[in-house]
Amino acid sequence: MLYKVKEVAEMTGITVRTLHHYDRIELLIPEQSSRAGYRLYSQKNLERLQQILFFKEIDFSLGDIKEILDSPNFDRRRALGMHKQLLLEKKKRLNCILKTIDKTLLSLTDNVVLKEHLFQGFDMNMIEEHKTKYAQEVREKWGKSKAYKECEQRTSKYNKKDWEDIQSQLTGLYQKIADNINKGPDDLEVQRTVEQLQNSFNKYFYECTTEIFRGLGKMYVSDRRFAVYFENIHPDLAIFLNEAITIYCEK
Repeated sequence: MLYKVKEVAEMTGITVRTLHHYDRIELLIPEQSSRAGYRLYSQKNLERLQQILFFKEIDFSLGDIKEILDSPNFDRRRALGMHKQLLLEKKKRLNCILKTIDKTLLSLTDNVVLKEHLFQGFDMNMIEEHKTKYAQEVREKWGKSKAYKECEQRTSKYNKKDWEDIQSQLTGLYQKIADNINKGPDDLEVQRTVEQLQNSFNKYFYECTTEIFRGLGKMYVSDRRFAVYFENIHPDLAIFLNEAITIYCEK
């Protein structure tokens, strides 16, 4: 059975715009298209979408999710087991918070000052430890592409001074792009700076192919960690940088 994009959106709570975006970045490609041009999704597509949502729940970027799911060694059963374990830990924490709420309400009724149980369940350390451990295991099993391994190998040789110099150079390039936002993403100076950015990745981290570079641009928007970093330089930098990189890669 095949489902139209609107049916998938209603089934999952994901917007049609998001599903279209997943198709554009080749994260979730519909099984086929109808004669009228409608995207049609199969059961296999839905199973992949479920995995995408599971990984998003624990803050994986869309680029990382695609790399993991496309790995020939990806084990869906194993991944589901790991998802379940993490969610059980999350459930345990939420149950603890609910009990804290009940005790707090009771203390208000009895006019008792609550101290001992006031913050039970709010300790995020345990759940974050599980998330970190899980993310590490996932990347070790399914996420180590050629570029990832090359990056690990190169960066393992850098000392503190090396990292400071690299970060300073990259920040300078990002700032230069931000200073020219009003000129538009296809501006010649902006495009030259984008080229310098790709050259820096080639020099310091890995062979930054056109495909990888385009993926980085998309990740700058989809991964909140990058978005926050770029917002500190300029509120619109993440989106602008993605547009500029896309134009550069198309040329």
